[in-house]
Amino acid sequence: MSNVEASGACDVAVVGAGAAGLTASIVAGERAGGKTGRSIVLLDGANRIGAKILVSGGGRCNVTHDAVTPSDYFGNRRIIKNVLAAFSAADTVEWFASMGVTLKREDTGKLFPVTDTARTVLTALVTRARTLGITIRTGHRVSGLEKSVSAGFVLRHSHGSLNAKNVILATGGRSIPRSGSDGFGYSLARRLGHSVTTTVPALVPLVLDAQMFHQSLSGLSQEITMTTTVNGHTADTRSGSLLWTHFGISGPVVMDASRFWTLARERGEDAFVHANFLPGQTPEQVRAWFVHEASHRPRRSLVNTLALRVPERFAEVLCRHAGCSPQQAVAQVCRADRERLIAALTKLALPIERERGWNYAEVTAGGVPLEEIDYRTMESKLVPGLYLVGEILDCDGRIGGFNFQWAWTTGFLAGRAAAGLGPRRGHHVA
Repeated sequence: MSNVEASGACDVAVVGAGAAGLTASIVAGERAGGKTGRSIVLLDGANRIGAKILVSGGGRCNVTHDAVTPSDYFGNRRIIKNVLAAFSAADTVEWFASMGVTLKREDTGKLFPVTDTARTVLTALVTRARTLGITIRTGHRVSGLEKSVSAGFVLRHSHGSLNAKNVILATGGRSIPRSGSDGFGYSLARRLGHSVTTTVPALVPLVLDAQMFHQSLSGLSQEITMTTTVNGHTADTRSGSLLWTHFGISGPVVMDASRFWTLARERGEDAFVHANFLPGQTPEQVRAWFVHEASHRPRRSLVNTLALRVPERFAEVLCRHAGCSPQQAVAQVCRADRERLIAALTKLALPIERERGWNYAEVTAGGVPLEEIDYRTMESKLVPGLYLVGEILDCDGRIGGFNFQWAWTTGFLAGRAAAGLGPRRGHHVA
């Protein structure tokens, strides 16, 4: 029986053994320097930890990105800027190298382990934690957290209770609930006085109306510009790859833009999405091209003409969607049909029914406001000794390793502070 189990007390209790929680516990252990009696306990409700790490990046784990800036995140970017300055992507690469994990950069800027398996990342983190003597307790779901009448906190879990001088909440958000992050951390934070902003699925595929033509294009990927309008105003415009699926749309550009639609709908606002399948081209430019093709190659079919600019499968489906015959000669297309085609190519409405749900969302938008946290340490401004890290906070990044970088960075700050060390001097960024 360990000293922790015998005494029912520890110096640092970390709730949640995901990316942020593992980092926080490891850094706390590293910074404690093996001091006699120093104890760190990591509690997780799942029987096997690190589920999100293992499924991320298609099972390869997109650890971080080679260029990380506040503009890659949504939330209070002034605070995000200061947090990110404490532990950069370069620091992440160096830290993983110290654990024997070498990262490689892909053309997109994403960094993956050279082994191309997420298991490498999880194994390195767990091994490092155990080497530092950190007590990892799986199957220990925390159900209550309160301030102790004497000092510190009392955590109530499925096997009893634990007293802790400091507590780090790394419970995640609500995405992929089967991994254990079902939002219970928000209730723990609320009971201690914190507020929680509206939480919705982000980095999530979108389901289209069944009458749309997406099923016939399933598996096809296209470069587009996607625009989301909320209450008549443009909320977001971004370019990237869209993937047609049997249920609707996915792909990087859809995943990144999804938060704007989900947040608007949660708030009862009118949200609409449209796509330009000729990125950078205006209707006027497309019209001029269309007239030029009709004049110079009048006998070419409409579908073959459009296939010069978009995938042929899409061209044929789009013709039928606009009420045109794909095999009609391009010079015979009347003005009204031509205008419908141009509108469909440059501003096609995507009739979204709903997002695909928490089980398919990679991250949560919303959470505990960053304004309630000391960005130098991730310590609560309301409850001394309580630290909040990772996805429980109101900060979500775009696809590409940015949410993992947020986990490593916030875990690093909380771990070193909870172990009794202050923030690095001079990491404030105005």
